[in-house]
Amino acid sequence: MSLYGVMRTGTSGMNAQANRLSVVADNVANVNTVGYKSASCEFSSLLLSNSAASYECGSVSTAVRQNINAQGGLINTSSVSDLAVTGSGFFVVANPAGTPYLTRAGSFVMNSEGALVNSAGFSLLGYKLDPGQPDVTVNGYDNLTPVNLATRSMSALPTTSGTFTANLPSTADVIDPAVLPSLNAADSSYSAKSSLLTYDTLGAVVKLDIYFAKTAGSEWEVTVFNAADAASGGGFPYSSDPLVTESLTFTSTGVLEDGAPDTLDLTIPGGADLSLDVAGLTQLASPYSVISAQVNGAPAGQPIDMEFASDGYVYAIYEAGNRIPIYRIPLGEVTSPNLLKPVAGNVFLTTSESGEVTMGFAETGGLGSILSKTLEQSTVDLAGELTTMIDAQRGYTANSKVFQTGAELMDVLVNLKR
Repeated sequence: MSLYGVMRTGTSGMNAQANRLSVVADNVANVNTVGYKSASCEFSSLLLSNSAASYECGSVSTAVRQNINAQGGLINTSSVSDLAVTGSGFFVVANPAGTPYLTRAGSFVMNSEGALVNSAGFSLLGYKLDPGQPDVTVNGYDNLTPVNLATRSMSALPTTSGTFTANLPSTADVIDPAVLPSLNAADSSYSAKSSLLTYDTLGAVVKLDIYFAKTAGSEWEVTVFNAADAASGGGFPYSSDPLVTESLTFTSTGVLEDGAPDTLDLTIPGGADLSLDVAGLTQLASPYSVISAQVNGAPAGQPIDMEFASDGYVYAIYEAGNRIPIYRIPLGEVTSPNLLKPVAGNVFLTTSESGEVTMGFAETGGLGSILSKTLEQSTVDLAGELTTMIDAQRGYTANSKVFQTGAELMDVLVNLKR
């Protein structure tokens, strides 16, 4: 046995416990850090070659394990830009130099330039939806840009689709074909009429007049006019052709026959093509009544708020209540998240051990959902850390005793010469 080896082993043990205390110190200091993932210190023995007649003590080494894949508790906040992930995904952020990192710290606020940054100054990255869905690179950070909410501007959303559901009375009188709704017929007759508000490409309101005329027992004709072309005071005659005219046939049970048109396809004056779903029309022994009349589109207006959806879409909300998606926030994941490299600012870099990042979107695979007005708490268990601290303190003291004993025996050995 070597007394020097005893002292060396005691020093190794003290160093290992000091490393353990360092990890505990980091954990305790970050007990309230949003999205912080606690670490732990693991020991492994280093043994030397020994024989039956002589034993040479070895030492101990430490390895810090990052428990990055642990899910922290969730707390509610009042800020819509406070975001949390419930799953394996990570937000992608960038430092001022543009270097991308992964993080779970989602306490984002809008800075003076309109970018969303967290408490460490990292900008949230996303795909800009301009004009449509982004070009996503699944194994890299290409096409990601800082989410900037200051670029929102006035917007108008033209009407492109809608639904019109109503009951046409089976007891209605059949209209003489000679007086069906037409261009210049001031004496046009019809069985029912409704008006529908739509929007052109500039956000101006375009009012559509929809006429229903019964032409036979189970047959109807539907005609749509631009209300702006109506006669003074409204109604016939119109100064322009109908936008669309369709014939509808109903079955004996009062629903549209198979093969009958289930949409009214027309072009809104000054606007886009509109597909109006009328598949829900019925012909029953009941007065004319509109059950549902809905169209998309919105007038021109200023953005007044924003919304973060659970699937990662970021919406600008306008004065008229319409919601326009402007960004989609992706989530990244790696094969072994516990082997990511922690970097100052509560962010992580990929390594050869963790595997390269794979990009995806919330609510797909195991990436989880994105929750607004929510933050992920630190995963530090304060009571457990204090227990570990006491245990490390005792371990350090015991190893110091080993070193002290070895030193005393070394003094005895030196003094034998005297």
